[in-house]
Amino acid sequence: MSVFAHLVEHIADLLQPLFHGSAAAAAIVLFTALVRLLVHPLSRAAARGQRAQAALRPRIAELKKEHGKDREKFQKALMELHAEEKVSPLSGCLPSLLQMPAFFLLYHLFSSSTIGGEANTLLGHKLFAAPLGGRWADALGDGGLFGPAGLVYLALFAVVTAVAGFNYVRTKRTTVAAPAAGEAGSEQAAALASVAKIMPFMSFFTLFTVAVVPLAAALYVVTSATWSAVERAVLYRDMPGAAPAAAALA
Repeated sequence: MSVFAHLVEHIADLLQPLFHGSAAAAAIVLFTALVRLLVHPLSRAAARGQRAQAALRPRIAELKKEHGKDREKFQKALMELHAEEKVSPLSGCLPSLLQMPAFFLLYHLFSSSTIGGEANTLLGHKLFAAPLGGRWADALGDGGLFGPAGLVYLALFAVVTAVAGFNYVRTKRTTVAAPAAGEAGSEQAAALASVAKIMPFMSFFTLFTVAVVPLAAALYVVTSATWSAVERAVLYRDMPGAAPAAAALA
């Protein structure tokens, strides 16, 4: 973790002439963008996988019709079809999972008072008036909702709400456009149908995350969520019924 702390400090030093006291916050945003760039090839691969999955729907319907109510045979045939076409039903989950270590690294970095036996100097950095190691509760206790630090959080909440609203509308459209999961007749399809009902609301859970984690980790979440919304709008623009189930979690 000390290596990562030095990296953030070094990037902040490079950005200091442009962002002054908020240089460390800018470094976190830049770090998040770099992580998303590294994961982007996997996101593109996931989009291709979703296209392939969408193309298999007619064949899946044929398998259901062929095997009738014999779930065991249907599941076996479905697995063979996915293996034959080299398609994974969970292909959209990998990019989100690979970002989790970066989030937890930031969370622990800005939750620790010491790093390598020395004082954690990163905790002294701020985003305008809000300390990067502080939380929303700290901001409320130091100036209230409309205090200097509270206004920083209100701005973040506004961004998250806008992104979540965009995701809500888009996800609602994709779940309506997609064929009913029950047509596949499998337990997996039934599970996906249940997820589809709550998918449009899942982006709003980011508001809770931003409120309870250190501001540095919240910046990562907000930046990543905004990137994800734009990225999905581009990668899935021609796929009205094939948005990945992991989309709302990113």
